[in-house]
Amino acid sequence: MHDARQQDRLLRFAAIVRDELDDSGEEVALISRSGIDLAYLGIRYSHSGVSVKGAGDVPWSVRQLYYACDEGRPRLYDQGVAGFLFNSDDAQVGYVSIVLLPREEAAALQRTALDRPRALRLLAGRYSANAYPFSTRYQNCNQWVIELMAAAWGRLDDGNDLRERAQAWLAASGYAPAPIDLDSHPLKFAAAFMPLVHLDDHPDEARYGLSFQVSLPASMESFVHTRMPQAKRIELCHDDRQVVIRQGWRPIDEGCRPEAGDRVIALG
Repeated sequence: MHDARQQDRLLRFAAIVRDELDDSGEEVALISRSGIDLAYLGIRYSHSGVSVKGAGDVPWSVRQLYYACDEGRPRLYDQGVAGFLFNSDDAQVGYVSIVLLPREEAAALQRTALDRPRALRLLAGRYSANAYPFSTRYQNCNQWVIELMAAAWGRLDDGNDLRERAQAWLAASGYAPAPIDLDSHPLKFAAAFMPLVHLDDHPDEARYGLSFQVSLPASMESFVHTRMPQAKRIELCHDDRQVVIRQGWRPIDEGCRPEAGDRVIALG
């Protein structure tokens, strides 16, 4: 739970993120946030969604996959930007990445994201936080987003095998998430006791070598940047004093430290 001061800071940060989305002149964006602390693995962003303008009761909503603990299964969920940002482990420092797509690809993604039957067709019945990107056994939140992109940009017709065809399109298009290397074999066996982590969808060589491919925001953004060099990126971060905004693909330094050319907004 966040205290009142932290909630106020996050609400002001969310307003600045919405302003950046508005100022972009676009109607859809790939949006990612820091959440689960994975810094020990060199990972800043853990969760992505598709932000769409004017699609709900708020100016910008984020369509995303989330795990419904009470139901024990993944669901699709539309959430305002503020709610999207509140699901973070660290209320002191937070990061958001916005990727703005070329007009044609943006329009295709917007149509597919708002086509609820197709979006639901891409939703797996079982969740795994470390789902293998080229298996339909499980799915994590980012995997649903990248498969949605595949359906949109591959112009894939609807059908019961849509996930299989989306993954085939991704593989043929060069999507290859960077492996996450683990250096402790006990972690491999701990998966048997962690209900949201599974290993049985990963290739044998990955399980034996403790090197796993998982869809994460960084790999998704890299795929977009390689495929669409004209795509634009905005990164924002906040600490307890200020918000830093950077245009471009070079990440902000850890600790939310600004450099020349960055915009800085005091939080007071």
